[in-house]
Amino acid sequence: MTATPAPVAACAAAPVEERARRAFDLLVAVAALVMTGPLMLAIALAIRLETPGPVFFRQTRLGRGGRPFMMVKFRKFRADAGTDGCPLTLRDDARMTRIGSVLMRTKLDELPQLWNVVRGEMAVIGPRPESLAFADCFRDGFEALLEHRPGLLGPSQILFRDEAALYTTGSADAPVFYRRVLFPAKGRIDLAYVRERTLGSDLLLLLRGVAAVCGLPAAHAPALPGPREADASPRGEAAPSPREGGASRMPLTAAPERRAG
Repeated sequence: MTATPAPVAACAAAPVEERARRAFDLLVAVAALVMTGPLMLAIALAIRLETPGPVFFRQTRLGRGGRPFMMVKFRKFRADAGTDGCPLTLRDDARMTRIGSVLMRTKLDELPQLWNVVRGEMAVIGPRPESLAFADCFRDGFEALLEHRPGLLGPSQILFRDEAALYTTGSADAPVFYRRVLFPAKGRIDLAYVRERTLGSDLLLLLRGVAAVCGLPAAHAPALPGPREADASPRGEAAPSPREGGASRMPLTAAPERRAG
């Protein structure tokens, strides 16, 4: 079992800015819960009608300061899938239900996390909360991500919206690839954003995230080696950490040579 990192000091944001951002989170989350309430009820009914088991999937994630909290999503896997499989969701994952496949493509499985935002465990905008399986990734400068409240949306989530397409279906290499390549790439993007964020940039990122979920053109992810190529790298070396190579400053409107997924 992966050890949970020791709690780190939370980011010392200005009190006024902190209150303003919390007010922004509450306003957006409550409004979204009201507007999507009927849709969430329909999704819950569809899940219950397709397969037996709970409507929601609950998993311990790392929050601000490295403190664990229980994140809630709509269940995408069969109830009998267990917890011993791959900690990542793969494209055409054999554990996936038909409703789950739709939820994964549309990202509607994330809607219950609006309740996590209301509770103050998450923010609307911020780095994605990692599961305990990847707690060991928060080192060599990436522990700075834990200074910020994890988000429902974030720059790396928009850039890597089709993250599941990067993994080889059923491959045991997926967690290795995530640790060595994908987590460092996402971490550098998120760190570059949170260090210079404003309420205005959060609002703009929220609009871009909604556009991406609706299928409108958003941004392109940087080209990455596949799981096999990453595993074949000399001595299995990971991508440079923020301390080694500095945080990426690639804007969300950048269009590198190849789009992931």
